[in-house]
Amino acid sequence: MIGSMAVLLTGCDAAALRPAAADGAAIARGREAAVRLGCGACHVLPGVDWPRGRVGPALSEMGDRALIAGRLPNRPDILAHFVRDAPALLPGSAMPALPMRDRDATDIAAWLGSLHAD
Repeated sequence: MIGSMAVLLTGCDAAALRPAAADGAAIARGREAAVRLGCGACHVLPGVDWPRGRVGPALSEMGDRALIAGRLPNRPDILAHFVRDAPALLPGSAMPALPMRDRDATDIAAWLGSLHAD
């Protein structure tokens, strides 16, 4: 069984497993919303010099991560829900619920999903 799983995983291409890329406008709106809503108070935001929060993890390469907060599948719909109301998905999460429009949450998720190492 383990050998079969190793063969399956060896054949997986991480880039092929990524969701379809969001449109450029949603990504740009997401970056703007993350800055406007103060995500940088807790997180280091790629390309944003100030503020540079140190409470939460740096958000660079978020699109390469398999999990959100080490526990949830990194999918755009789950990420949008998480950025808006993390405690609803992970009770006890250090990330607070943040009042924002659905579109802002969806756009922030699109921006975060676009952040890759390559």
